[in-house]
Amino acid sequence: MITCFIRYHIDPTKKQQFAQYAQNWGEAIPRCGGDLIGYFAPHEGSSTLAYGVYNIENLAEYENYRARLAADPLGRENYEFAQKEKFLLREERTFLKLVSAPHEKLVTP
Repeated sequence: MITCFIRYHIDPTKKQQFAQYAQNWGEAIPRCGGDLIGYFAPHEGSSTLAYGVYNIENLAEYENYRARLAADPLGRENYEFAQKEKFLLREERTFLKLVSAPHEKLVTP
């Protein structure tokens, strides 16, 4: 399993457009085979950095996933939305592999 971290530089005046974009991916990514962890928008500190994070089995499956996403109606619509609204100034993808044991979630009674 690998995790894709997408670092976005967004137009700080278009946070609402980014939120809509993220919500659309929240539907399309799982449908197309990605294990979505979530999209994260600026809250405090930088007003231009945002992230998307999801798991995928391997890089070969990533290529298949990307093809499914490009063919998905909502996926295509979301790509077009980003192009039209121009809220994404830059995006960078990094693929990382978990090398430590996952942390246990603390459960409070």
